Amino acid sequence: MVSLSRHRSATYADLEALPEDQKAELLDGELFLMTAPRARHIQITSVLGALLGSRFGLFDGPSDDGPGGWWILHEPEVHLVLDRQVVRPDLAGWRRERLPRLDADSHKLTLVPDWICEVVSPRTLTYDLLRKMPRYLAAGVRWAWIVDPEIKRVEVYRAVDGEPREWLDVVSFAGQAVAEIPPFDGASLDLGPCW
Repeated sequence: MVSLSRHRSATYADLEALPEDQKAELLDGELFLMTAPRARHIQITSVLGALLGSRFGLFDGPSDDGPGGWWILHEPEVHLVLDRQVVRPDLAGWRRERLPRLDADSHKLTLVPDWICEVVSPRTLTYDLLRKMPRYLAAGVRWAWIVDPEIKRVEVYRAVDGEPREWLDVVSFAGQAVAEIPPFDGASLDLGPCW
């Protein structure tokens, strides 16, 4: 993660002016360039996206594969605060009752996700945990997964309302676990292929 705007306040126009293939995020007037993910990161997000997508994201309601009811998207452009707090979580999910359909003509998702997933690496750990997680919480994200490939673990967090609003560490799953992982109830996920 490289910051481009330490000496001035970056805007959404700065983010849009980047080359089309350059992924970036905008937090508090600071523009962060995202480097290309490594193969392990790509494998984990691809497997999790496929598992969740097939069981929860293909249909509005139940199917033979799972309960459905979600949109599961890979690296969507999420506006936690319109054009001011712009992030690209590795995976994000919206319950279809809150987001009945996607706007096919826009790349901006302005409705805060119900769930996000960040796959951390030594390069992104501090940024994901200290910069992004508090902003997800403040914006109203209800569930978060932090996936650590080094120790083969998925940490599940739930937002707790009150003062101060905070993340509650709900449960973790490691290694070859096969389990229903909140908030995705109704179908077990096999984490083995992720690693």
